[in-house]
Amino acid sequence: MQSKRSNCGVCHTLILALAGLISSYGYAEEAANKSEQTAEVDPYKGSVELGYVDTSGNTETKTLNAKAKVEAMYKKWRQMLQLEALNTSTQDVTTAERYLAQLKTDYQFSKRDYTFGLLNYENDRFSGYDYWTSITLGYGRRVIDEKSLWLELEGGPGYRYSKLSDGDSLDEAILRLAGGLGWQISESALFEQDLSTEIGEDVTINRSVSALSMQIIGSLAMKLSYTYRHTSEVPEGVKKADTKTSLTLVYQF
Repeated sequence: MQSKRSNCGVCHTLILALAGLISSYGYAEEAANKSEQTAEVDPYKGSVELGYVDTSGNTETKTLNAKAKVEAMYKKWRQMLQLEALNTSTQDVTTAERYLAQLKTDYQFSKRDYTFGLLNYENDRFSGYDYWTSITLGYGRRVIDEKSLWLELEGGPGYRYSKLSDGDSLDEAILRLAGGLGWQISESALFEQDLSTEIGEDVTINRSVSALSMQIIGSLAMKLSYTYRHTSEVPEGVKKADTKTSLTLVYQF
């Protein structure tokens, strides 16, 4: 795979500056309308997921799968933070290790339309890359907005910096397209489908997450999910496609 050398410090400075600029708009409006806004702020909501498997005997395997998501609304602003971690070991040897952090800010300028800024970081020890980090600015629209069915589509340009395991780096402009579907099948069952693609000059990354949640009791639910990721260009000896099937307990707040 062809790679491009880049100044990592400059790249990170740019990403942090843009991320700060995105967030500052929300904080500025909140401060300017503090007294009025306080009464209109929606409660924070989020969820924490945890799955753990430990086998012993002929094969000793341990798998830890954890996720956390927090969302807050401030008038027309929506802030979202998502964290994920996966660690699998067999016979005390790590066979999978992946971390993801995602920060997103939306500004809703009409009932269905919004602009967004997205900062994404992913570290996958066995992908041939040390990490990816990207920032995207764009436009989104809630195409379907019903009580039991909703669909959001969004897209926009961005920038991605990738650090390969061999020490090389790759930086490129990207086009990000994404869609999110939610279907409240019943009072206790929810199906969600998230699709995204980051199209770059050298590397394209596609992701798909399908999930079915079933409420057990109160704020506790069981979630079955299937994640697929495909990277168009990877170092020699590394597979382009990764999949993950997980069953987790979810606490919603």
